Amino acid sequence: MTQRNIVLAIILTLITCGLYGIYWFIVLTDEVGQLSGDPDFTGLKHFLLTLITCGIWGFIWAYQIGQHVAFAQSRRGLRATDNAILYVILNLFGLSIVTYAMVQNDVNNLV
Repeated sequence: MTQRNIVLAIILTLITCGLYGIYWFIVLTDEVGQLSGDPDFTGLKHFLLTLITCGIWGFIWAYQIGQHVAFAQSRRGLRATDNAILYVILNLFGLSIVTYAMVQNDVNNLV
């Protein structure tokens, strides 16, 4: 797992017209799955489900990743912050990149 510079990740996502955002989504989801101890929580699976459902699965992913981050925090003895509902609301308003940034910040703090 690597710590990523959030500002750089956002800039790369914008410069590459979202291609880096896809990569970021996949590796970020993989890392959260590893941190929470859930090997079935993988980025490629969630990316493909989001594509197949025309984005609807993205809301389910947002909720699940919030719960997985909170579980990973509690596993490490940290104060768990369950932002699952906040992530769903951000995605609802088209701000999924903010969700990525917030999850990345939590992952950076766990690594």
